[in-house]
Amino acid sequence: MIAQNSIETVFETARVEEVIGDFVQLKRAGSNLKGLSPFVDEKSPSFMVSPVKQIWKDFSSGKGGNVVTFLMEHEHFSYPEAIRYLAKKYNIELEETEQSQEDKQEANEKESMYLVSEFAQKYFHNVLLNSEEGKAIGYSYFKERGFSGETIKKFGLGYSPESWDAFTKEALGKGYKLEYMDKTGLTIVKEDKQFDRFKGRVMFPIQSMSGRVLGFGGRILTNDKKAAKYLNSPESEIYHKSKVLYGIYHAKQAIAKLDNCYLVEGYTDVIQFNQSGIENVVASSGTALTADQIRLVNRLTKNITVLFDGDAAGLRASIRGVDLILEAGMNVKVCSFPDGEDPDSFAKKTPYEELVQYLEANAKDFIQFKASLLMKEANNDPIKKADLIRDMVNSISKIPDRIKREIYIQECSRIMDISEQVLVNTLAQLVQKDITDAGKKQKQEQQKASFEVVRNEETEAVSKIDILYELERKIIEILLLYGSAVEEFEDVLLKANEEGEMLEVSENNSYKVYQRIYMSLQEDEVELANESFRAIYNNLINYYHQNEKFEIEQYLMRLEPELAREVTNILMEEERESLHNWEVQQIIVKQKNQTISQYVSETILTLRWFLVDRIINELKNSISPEPSVDNSEILMMAVDYHKLINSFSKKLGRVMSRYS
Repeated sequence: MIAQNSIETVFETARVEEVIGDFVQLKRAGSNLKGLSPFVDEKSPSFMVSPVKQIWKDFSSGKGGNVVTFLMEHEHFSYPEAIRYLAKKYNIELEETEQSQEDKQEANEKESMYLVSEFAQKYFHNVLLNSEEGKAIGYSYFKERGFSGETIKKFGLGYSPESWDAFTKEALGKGYKLEYMDKTGLTIVKEDKQFDRFKGRVMFPIQSMSGRVLGFGGRILTNDKKAAKYLNSPESEIYHKSKVLYGIYHAKQAIAKLDNCYLVEGYTDVIQFNQSGIENVVASSGTALTADQIRLVNRLTKNITVLFDGDAAGLRASIRGVDLILEAGMNVKVCSFPDGEDPDSFAKKTPYEELVQYLEANAKDFIQFKASLLMKEANNDPIKKADLIRDMVNSISKIPDRIKREIYIQECSRIMDISEQVLVNTLAQLVQKDITDAGKKQKQEQQKASFEVVRNEETEAVSKIDILYELERKIIEILLLYGSAVEEFEDVLLKANEEGEMLEVSENNSYKVYQRIYMSLQEDEVELANESFRAIYNNLINYYHQNEKFEIEQYLMRLEPELAREVTNILMEEERESLHNWEVQQIIVKQKNQTISQYVSETILTLRWFLVDRIINELKNSISPEPSVDNSEILMMAVDYHKLINSFSKKLGRVMSRYS
């Protein structure tokens, strides 16, 4: 268990914008920061971070919360994992009691897989540095590749001994379960036998964006033709090859800072570039590039430079996958190296300044590069040229931006010596085919959108259902924003004059906002109808009674995740441009020239108005149409309530229309 004072230190130290900035490229938007949602694929940023309130909200997925909930949502951490991650990031020493064996057994399956993977990384690294076999074979190999000791340590490189079960025995001896070694693929279990998957290989740990070890790549060093040169961890609960980019953990900050990402093919390409001083580089690890991998980069930058090997065959094969990057609306450049060179070998022998200059001078726009390449391959063969033009236009059709498509069509026309009109017609055919192929899905989406429009325009009755919800939500918002503020409120009291008549007299009295709201709702015997709002309301009132000052970070960390998410939604809604016409629905929105006390009073009066109006409607429905039934008492009550309605309208300074 982590001590409460340690948790509070973590919350006080961690900055939500710094932590989220490691995963999402954020840009200033007034007092807030905006970026693309890390949870859904989107073109326009709807992800918002408030440094002042230390909260975030993703308007696309509906997720939101504080710095810990972001890590729980994005990295699928448990609460303790998120706290430990932040403690490590900010060099905070946690005070905690040691886990018992029973606690370890209760750890969930996913966490157990993470733990055994992290143990494996440390084990392989230790074998590399400290065993005779590791130093003689593994360490020597890395040194031959030109990797320094510092680089080997940075990337956690290791070596798995040339033994059938060296790792498995060590892990079992340390208390790790065979079940999780099997599920991560570190150990292969066959009936009553088990042996190491990566025996006799140098090891490259594959990390998530947050630095957790997900799996491994292992390279064999012998000339065994039966064994694969590179071997990766199998797919598992924590490792999905198509969703991971090698080196993203070490590259993320440099990518965001430099607003560009270099994409290479292999582990050693990434490592060699890092050692040369270029850190904004990741690898697809020999797999065809996927939409999920592109999405990882898209969170950090819109710009990708793909680095190809010098041989033409490999270049032609690799270039096919780049259409996916264009489809994601990203800007793509490509850079190839001289024949016989790859990113690893070229970076190894090229000083940093020269390497940077080479990349800048040789990085070409992808469309221009591809057009030039295809024209060389066509070699004046008209049939080949026709096929290659279609290939070229197909790439352009993937670009969502119409202006960019237009510019590239013009450039293609110039390079390929073909009229723009032919290219435009071909493009139109391809776009139409895409539309036809996606017709069914598009129709479904259109039907859904049409339903939304109809639903939004349907009678006032639909809107009326949500009025009480919005009023109660507004009460919570006021408590969150202004609860501890001291304001002058006008109280109406009954006092006797000289003749003994009881008259209404107004007096100004000072209250904290939360006290005023609490007293008003108590006086009216009102309990919030929405279950979440009721729980938050009671929690807030208790918090204010016990604390002089309201600290949103401290408050959120005490709430259950569901309630914390609701609080974040309320706080971040005011940061977003309102899509609601609140005045039509009689919901009070605070104006700049309005005092807090006026805002509070009007909101409470509006809530009272709604509740009284609902009572009148219930009375109206209870009137019997039978001539023999006496409805006079009900009518008298309705008249009294109508008087209340009129007094509310008078105090609010406007005529209130019926809700029901």
